[in-house]
Amino acid sequence: MPKHVTSPADIGALVRSTRKEQNLRQDELAGVAGVGLRFIVDLEAGKPTAQIGKVLQVLQTLGCSLDIRAPGERRQ
Repeated sequence: MPKHVTSPADIGALVRSTRKEQNLRQDELAGVAGVGLRFIVDLEAGKPTAQIGKVLQVLQTLGCSLDIRAPGERRQ
């Protein structure tokens, strides 16, 4: 189900809930996503300065996708 994301905290909550649904520990997700454990901890905490490239790596690893609509584009 699509989630409306408006803040780093929303992304963190999505990552945490998806990781737990997949029965992964934070260190396991970090390993398969190719990022450090500290990055996962900070991402799940909603750290606003997380590197976007690494965030996308983690989301892709979890099977999530990110869709961005330009102003005026309609939701489908």
